[in-house]
Amino acid sequence: MSLLWLRLAVFLYGIAALAVLPAALYDRPQWRHVAIPTTIAAALFHFVALTEMLSAAHHRLPVDTHETQSFISLLLALAFLVTFWSYRTVSFGIFILPVCFLLGLIPAFAPGQKASILPLLQSRWIVLHVGLLLAAYAALILSLLASLLYLIQERRLKQKLPTLPGLPPLETADQIALKSLLFGLPCMTAGLLIGSLLAQVTVGASYFRDPKILLAFAMWLAYVAMIYIRRHSGLRGRRAIYLSSFVFLVVLAVWAANQFSAVHRFAAP
Repeated sequence: MSLLWLRLAVFLYGIAALAVLPAALYDRPQWRHVAIPTTIAAALFHFVALTEMLSAAHHRLPVDTHETQSFISLLLALAFLVTFWSYRTVSFGIFILPVCFLLGLIPAFAPGQKASILPLLQSRWIVLHVGLLLAAYAALILSLLASLLYLIQERRLKQKLPTLPGLPPLETADQIALKSLLFGLPCMTAGLLIGSLLAQVTVGASYFRDPKILLAFAMWLAYVAMIYIRRHSGLRGRRAIYLSSFVFLVVLAVWAANQFSAVHRFAAP
């Protein structure tokens, strides 16, 4: 039963990791009512799973790698909840909850437990994984283009030239750039979480040593940082373009790393 409880906890961590994004980044405090109870439920199931796991192994403290990973994941979840109760902030959940999800994957979906999920790989889940990531890439490109239009219009206004016909006003271009990013981040987060879940039942822990995967998570961190900087510093114009361009270069690096990936290729060998 410990695997069942742990898998349920991992699933709930994934939901909480998605719910915390609008709560922390999009000024949607009502999403706290999803993120916090879901994290509490996940931690409870996680605690039960870890207790049963250690009891079955006849020791009180984690010993092997899987037990240690599961234990660290639970500690991080509890740290997030303590931080929320102490300071009423969910910002740390942007980083902590995906880590809880990822650390719980390997113990929950260990080798030898593949049969129930493998058939899904050839159907909807892999399509959803790829589709969500492509949507995130498209949103990033749209944001970059909107930022470029903003810069063009801003320069013409400073030079007291008439605005080019057909181009959006400055405020509209800036809103398009920001809202594209806000749309793309949940897509990227969900795509990475689904891909990580599927990989655990086919590749195992070596998935997280793949250069493309490491760059993909670096891209996610850069994406979060870009949204945070834009929302909290009012970044616009040239600096916004530089920031979007940097993240776009990371995206290109992720695709280039596909050629060196041993376990994660889009092209057939």
